Amino acid sequence: MTTDLRALHKEVGQSIWLDNLSRTLIHDDVLRKYISADGISGVTSNPSIFQKAIHSSPYYQDDLRQVAESAERLYEQLVLQDLQMACDLLQPVHQESAGDDGWVSWEESPRLAHDEAATVAEARRLRGLVQRDNLLIKVPATPQGIAALATLIGEGISVNVTLMFGLEHVHQVFAAYQQGLAHWVKQGGDPRRVKAVASLFLSRVDTLVDQQLEKIATAESLALRGKAAVAMAKVAYKVYQETFHGDGFAELAKAGGRPQYLLWASTSTKNPEYSDLLYVEPLMGPETINTLPDETLNKLRDHGHIANRVSEDLDAAQAVMAGLESLGIHMDSVAEQLQQEGLASFAKSFEEMLAEVGKAMPCGG
Repeated sequence: MTTDLRALHKEVGQSIWLDNLSRTLIHDDVLRKYISADGISGVTSNPSIFQKAIHSSPYYQDDLRQVAESAERLYEQLVLQDLQMACDLLQPVHQESAGDDGWVSWEESPRLAHDEAATVAEARRLRGLVQRDNLLIKVPATPQGIAALATLIGEGISVNVTLMFGLEHVHQVFAAYQQGLAHWVKQGGDPRRVKAVASLFLSRVDTLVDQQLEKIATAESLALRGKAAVAMAKVAYKVYQETFHGDGFAELAKAGGRPQYLLWASTSTKNPEYSDLLYVEPLMGPETINTLPDETLNKLRDHGHIANRVSEDLDAAQAVMAGLESLGIHMDSVAEQLQQEGLASFAKSFEEMLAEVGKAMPCGG
């Protein structure tokens, strides 16, 4: 017996988005089947995903030989087609959910991560290129990216804030979203046209924290291995509830403003000693999104158990966070280190992809 993944949204209220996008998924009807059979209701992408897609899919080869002014512009042309096709496939979901679901994310160039003005300008440009109302622009949760988030939401541009690794990121992003949404409404904008999600990365947190716990190597520290990320996510969900279902958001909610859902990202289990659904099953809950790579999606379908669990064991989660702090593991510092590493990883993938695209262009770009 396999799990009917459509029940996750129907019974729990959580959306599943696919953490993958390629022309193969589209042309071979894989994405269409995911949407119809599994209830996949969104797509996320990043430079690493597109690097793999362009390298491995046969459907890009003819387009790679197009003439373009630069490798970056050719890459953009390739990705633009994929995003538009994915947006079109998910448009019925977008319409049926009144704009709450059915979104596709395009990440800005990692080169812009620390430039607020360029981040804002690029988001405007990319939205203009895609010309789809179910596009989210991915902006990193750097200080400059968070400032850009407020500006973009204030202009009615929907955003997926990425590379969040800690509770301080959550607080700052939620505050910037509300600031931007209040400005948009004050200017006469329709808040129902604006969507934002906050992508909290999980598996990388455990990878780094576990290394620190193993260096301490006491019974107390070793007992906390594999628990940091889920504990952090459960506490973050409590912050979400207090923020968007409390008095502070009431006026915007009354006007039609949408809460900024938490999106669980980096959800494939890295440590084989842990459950292969460690970042999926414990974090099922209403008004959340889990973005899954194909392999984790298949595991969830094969042996997942669907139930509302995200609010369970909050006391235990808070105890884990307190235990880490008492051991000298400061989660805000962990978050900043992981964000820098994540930016570096995406930048590396981006530059490698541009080099590969450049070699395929006429005259080597």
